[in-house]
Amino acid sequence: MKILLFGATGMIGQRIAAELTNRGHEVTGVSRSGGPVKGDVADAGKLARGHDVVISAIAPPRDGTEPEPAFLAANRALIDGVRQAGVTRLIVVGGAGGLKVAPDLDLVDTPDFPAIYKKEAQAQRSNLQIYRGVDDLDWTYISPAAEIAPGERTGDYRVGGDELLTDDEGRSFITAEDYAVAVADEVEKGAHPRSRICVAY
Repeated sequence: MKILLFGATGMIGQRIAAELTNRGHEVTGVSRSGGPVKGDVADAGKLARGHDVVISAIAPPRDGTEPEPAFLAANRALIDGVRQAGVTRLIVVGGAGGLKVAPDLDLVDTPDFPAIYKKEAQAQRSNLQIYRGVDDLDWTYISPAAEIAPGERTGDYRVGGDELLTDDEGRSFITAEDYAVAVADEVEKGAHPRSRICVAY
């Protein structure tokens, strides 16, 4: 497939690009830093034309400003651009903060959630609500485990819904490499249209 990937030079974006390329897909990476294609989600209407799937691996800004307004505006621009380009499939790299740890409690609202990541996680949670209002695109919002970091590619992971996935020891973790495997599997299978899933060990 022909795939357009925003945020291609980030920690997760690089691994998604590598996984998809290794599977034989044609990946066009877009990054504001200029590699391989310089641009951002505001250019989606132009850049996405002719692609089968668009993936967004952009993250809320970490420049000291309030992250939510700019991040939500960027995602609204992405949605509009994908529509203009005539692409129907959109996969979004999401956050874990909005996953449920109890019926009425999200991970980001727990007392031990790291303060340094709180506003970013809240922005990701608000972003999910934007996608849940989109009924004319086959979007999938993929939340990682509570912890995601570079590591080994095993090809193994579990898929959940709105609840935080943990292992037998209570840890919620996935490597960025196996998260990329999950994203690539969703690209190929399209098994979760218009839904949020989470992936973890």
